[in-house]
Amino acid sequence: MAGNDWINSYLEAILDVGPGLDDVKSSLLLRERGHFSPTRYFVEEVITGFDETDLHRSWVKASATRSPQERNTRLENMCWRIWNLARQKKQLEGEELQRKAKRRMERERGRREATADMSEDLSEGEKGDAVSDVSVHGESSRGRLPRINSSDAMEIWTSQQKGKKTYIVLVSIHGLIRGENMELGRDSDTGGQVKYVVELARALGSMPGVYRVDLLTRQVSSPDVDWTYAEPIEMLSPRNADDFSDEMGESSGAYIIRIPFGPRDKYIPKELLWPHIPEFVDGALTHIIQMSKALGEQIGGGKPVWPVAIHGHYADAGDSVALLSGALNVPMLFTGHSLGRDKLEQLLKQSHSSRDEINSTYKIMRRIEAEELSLDASEIVITSTRQEIEEQWRLYDGFDPILERKIRARIKRNVSCYGRFMPRMVIIPPGMEFHHIVPLDGDMDGEAESNEDHPTSPDPPIWTEVLIMRFFTNPRKPMILALARPDPKKNITTLVKAFGECRPLRELANLTLIMGNREGIDEMSGTNSSVLLSVLKLIDKYDLYGQVAYPKHHKQSDVPDIYRLAAKTKGVFINPAFIEPFGLTLIEATAYGLPIVATKNGGPVDIHRVLDNGLLIDPHDQQSIADALLKLVADKHLWSRCRQNGLKNIHLFSWPEHCKTYLSKIGSFKPRHPQWQRNDDDGGETSESDSPGDSLRDIQDISLNLRFSMDGEKSGTSGNDNISESEGGSADRSSKIENAVLAWSKGISKETRRSGSMEKPDQNTSAKFPALRRRKHLFVIAVDCDSSTDLLETTKKILEAAGKERSEGSVGFILSTSLTISEIRSFLVAGGLSPNDFDAFICNSGSDLYYSSLNSEDRPFVVDFYYHSHIEYRWGGEGLRKTLVRWATSLSDKKTENEEQIVSASEQLSTDYCYAFKVQKPGKVPPVKELRKLLRIQALRCHPIYSQNGSRLNVIPVMASRAQALRYLYVRWGVDLSKMVVIVGECGDTDYEELLGGVHKSVILKGVCSSAINQHANRSYPLVDVIPLDSPNIVQTAENCSSNDIRSSMEKLGVFKN
Repeated sequence: MAGNDWINSYLEAILDVGPGLDDVKSSLLLRERGHFSPTRYFVEEVITGFDETDLHRSWVKASATRSPQERNTRLENMCWRIWNLARQKKQLEGEELQRKAKRRMERERGRREATADMSEDLSEGEKGDAVSDVSVHGESSRGRLPRINSSDAMEIWTSQQKGKKTYIVLVSIHGLIRGENMELGRDSDTGGQVKYVVELARALGSMPGVYRVDLLTRQVSSPDVDWTYAEPIEMLSPRNADDFSDEMGESSGAYIIRIPFGPRDKYIPKELLWPHIPEFVDGALTHIIQMSKALGEQIGGGKPVWPVAIHGHYADAGDSVALLSGALNVPMLFTGHSLGRDKLEQLLKQSHSSRDEINSTYKIMRRIEAEELSLDASEIVITSTRQEIEEQWRLYDGFDPILERKIRARIKRNVSCYGRFMPRMVIIPPGMEFHHIVPLDGDMDGEAESNEDHPTSPDPPIWTEVLIMRFFTNPRKPMILALARPDPKKNITTLVKAFGECRPLRELANLTLIMGNREGIDEMSGTNSSVLLSVLKLIDKYDLYGQVAYPKHHKQSDVPDIYRLAAKTKGVFINPAFIEPFGLTLIEATAYGLPIVATKNGGPVDIHRVLDNGLLIDPHDQQSIADALLKLVADKHLWSRCRQNGLKNIHLFSWPEHCKTYLSKIGSFKPRHPQWQRNDDDGGETSESDSPGDSLRDIQDISLNLRFSMDGEKSGTSGNDNISESEGGSADRSSKIENAVLAWSKGISKETRRSGSMEKPDQNTSAKFPALRRRKHLFVIAVDCDSSTDLLETTKKILEAAGKERSEGSVGFILSTSLTISEIRSFLVAGGLSPNDFDAFICNSGSDLYYSSLNSEDRPFVVDFYYHSHIEYRWGGEGLRKTLVRWATSLSDKKTENEEQIVSASEQLSTDYCYAFKVQKPGKVPPVKELRKLLRIQALRCHPIYSQNGSRLNVIPVMASRAQALRYLYVRWGVDLSKMVVIVGECGDTDYEELLGGVHKSVILKGVCSSAINQHANRSYPLVDVIPLDSPNIVQTAENCSSNDIRSSMEKLGVFKN
């Protein structure tokens, strides 16, 4: 290694950008600024963005080594590390280019197929506006915000809302949420989203026409957090209590409702909440049903008042709300706040971590799938900016701006979309309360003179005790204010570098960094502590003591005073983030009279277009940041003009106007809520299942809305896209059904009258229908065995395990399976079982629901029509079927002589709400995630499931599943979910994960269905990310368990007594 001293000087040049270099050494990068520099290029293209935090430290140690041989060896090793970084970065970039090219081809192919199915190219009307420039009703919104800008218009709108009594549910499940003294910045989960959802709930609760708003979140009873987060209910007092007092009622207003789920004594980050989401959904479902009934008694004339919409915030809440929306059949709204695909791309660029490593840390693939499901289920996706639509949402399989325009235009012309659906993207920037804000007119040099009528108020403590006296040498200089947590994407270090390297800026201004609250650097998360340490090192490097403030603590109530101080010093607010989804702090700062400097990436572009009160900068360009700040601080006329523009236009971002736009979008929804609660226009009866004791009415009602199926033929209709039957066949079939229902209804009514409807029903002839309503516990047999023989053996073991309770009638059974009702009937006959051994049958992977009939000999099964109307939302019908058939035809085994078909459609196994396909070679079919992706790209919303060890594919409505069928039973019949015990194998169909978790109890039969694990081999995320195996509600039996083992497991769960 002798003679290789060039290595040291080369590394010195490369690593000259690192912290801790001796200040007497001039920076090579600074000397070469303005000219092409190979070293600068190497640093920016290779080192920047890779987490090699110890690289500079290693070089310092190597340079200080006395032994020349050891020093050269270490330096050579570092060269290899840098070379490996360059190679790895090039490899990652190549893989990313391949992924983007593949995705582009998939999307173009899907778009072509969808366009071909819809039979015509884009017409002139469909080519119209960009997706974000057209409102829900097709009105152009370019260059303006669809908001009210006068008190007269607001008064007119308010008068139009009189008499309405709306119930709205918001959901935001992570972080620490409370109405007052929010701990913003406490951690990465408690940030701007927390403040937004609380203020949105408070503002909506004060709007005319809104009776109640519930903000659902997680109840946290950990000793690590304040006791207020364990309170189940917190009322949000309105900012202006005099507004809309005539709307007040017993349960009116806005509330934070905390639902217990997950570890009871731990506050855990959002990445660890995924396995516990089903438990939250069940708890939230209970609250909403109870509240709807309570509101019905108060304002609904005795009929439940269902939410007009449920609004999910962030991916975890979006996943939850999709399930809640499906269970209740009410419209869903979604706001992403921060999107997983965008974050994944940023992480891949900024670190050398692989996708697997990123997913292990952030559970990013689970988050992305939740966002895709939110697109499937949402009526409207609310965004803050145009950039969020054009650059972030278009990355998702479920949203394509071109297809969105085509579908919207066809809907406007009342033309069929062939089963294709796309959520509407609506831009509604967040709001703010401004009535309490009074911008300061004075400054530090010339204070407004005080008099008896207007005495000057004393300076707030935060000014003197925390900021000025402790940090600044000259506190009267203009303050450059940044308010952000120490996160790498907030780009605080570049701001400090820009300030430190611009001498004129340092002479003219001070820099204040409000970086959340912290106890100790060692107690902070790794990334946050790394950013804070970098800031401290940069302050030391540029000797910025007396010019930079970085307070350790502040209260949320101190933030207005901090803004006022910056305005009083004629300062500037800056948001230099690499990407800012919206930028609520920019609006807050503007309200206090501060000009802004903001990133040109994301929401600030739209804010600046409206407010016109500052400058936009490239967050990667350090010089751009320094120049913009210097321009505003030095030019007092420009500063005053920006301040005046901001104060003049800030009303466009008020909460009342935000809520008016929000409520008008909700008002455009087609009403959806549980069908049996709806008043029929023709005066027909509706069922009120809320009174279990009113048995006779239940039986008569259900006779009108359920029908029999004895042979498993198609039942019901699948919507406007289905193939219509011949008129004669349809009329004949309808007549037969009506006659069957009428005969059954008369028979039951006579039987009920004989027994006496008010008397206690006999155990064998219960007056309650269905029988599951009177069970103490319900055992749901959801074991996905490979063969009917194995399923029969397992079923008999389970029935035997509950022998005593079964004979007493305290335990009922539900068979939940991918089989059709015809197959179930054959299965029961072959096994010597009776339909009356079961209370209900969840068939076709959750797309059909049957009850056992009281007259089981002639008509053994009754199909629940209401369930079909409950799950048909966005069902693609014939358009979906054609696409699936085309997909199945394209799959063939090219290695065989005749190119044998791998997948074939099965008309015999299909129903109106389940398209079934036989899979001849399970090992050669695409994984379910690929099929789901293909269908989403074509705007087809559904739930594909591989079942029976991969030998069958069932495609059902997107809101249907075996797990959702259980929630339907709770909503429809009041069956307590906590009294259900779901029995599954060690593995199962591709919907297996949905059956575990929630408030119900689960028994896993060890060794049963273990071969089905192959169906889960190629998943987007591991099962452990979504199954709470450590839950006390889940137990496993021993291998090859007997009926005694199953009963023992029930005893562990507290179902049976020892």
